[in-house]
Amino acid sequence: MKPARFAFERPGDLPALLARLATAEGSVKLMAGGQSLGPMLNLRLVEPDLVLDITGIPELRRASVEGETLVLGACITHADIEDGRVPDLTGGVMARVAMAIAYRPVRNRGTIGGSLVHADPAADWVTSLIALGAEVELASTSGRRRLALEDFVTGALDVALAPGEMLVAVRIPALPPGTAWGYVKHCSKIGEFAHAIGAVRIEPHAGRGRVVIGAIERAPLVIPDASDLFGGRIGPDFAERFDARAADARLREAGMTDAVDRHVHVTVLGRAIAQAAAAPPSLTPTVSEAA
Repeated sequence: MKPARFAFERPGDLPALLARLATAEGSVKLMAGGQSLGPMLNLRLVEPDLVLDITGIPELRRASVEGETLVLGACITHADIEDGRVPDLTGGVMARVAMAIAYRPVRNRGTIGGSLVHADPAADWVTSLIALGAEVELASTSGRRRLALEDFVTGALDVALAPGEMLVAVRIPALPPGTAWGYVKHCSKIGEFAHAIGAVRIEPHAGRGRVVIGAIERAPLVIPDASDLFGGRIGPDFAERFDARAADARLREAGMTDAVDRHVHVTVLGRAIAQAAAAPPSLTPTVSEAA
């Protein structure tokens, strides 16, 4: 099936893009890498009146470090992160997540901003960046605002963008020294979207832990204080104290009624916790294939 007819424009800078967003009539879609939008156009899952190509806007391709925060423009590609063409304050976590996304041709064109705005529950950046405590920077002709990523992603394929507003950057805080990190996803085969994702950020000496469970057909389940998953206390022995029953209860409370689905997610989360305990943040994330 071919896409329906639509107008196509390529603004040259961010002010021109925001002005066009503010004045455009009908449905408008922004195209960066096109790895999600392209197939949706072909299948007529979306039929915009106007597509704006944002790949030529320099500000959206910039990466910088502001104190203890990494700022990545919305059009930074997965491959930019994987290959180290942008800074990294996460001890290699960002690069390792990037290299497990789909296939190299997808990573060459797919963008971090596009992935977050598309908000597929099974996408890697949605879950991993929430676990890292990332924020998004949103812009319109009225100005700019920042929003925690967990508040930006409001549901499956649904985000908190106001009319005329777009995501221009992602802000990722540095991982504190001694942070344990684990990220595991379960796929039918390498390169496919995940059926279950577990991301954990543990600061054992501070007694803090943040857990995110993704690929659950809604916004990721965020547990900002995960102490109840570890018997009420997070310490250096956190992996030994992981309570699978408490994690199962959290999923039931979130509306997951199928016991098999819960078992898969709890198992993947347990592997992410074991990974975090076994290695420093630079550990390569695990992709678990179904038998």
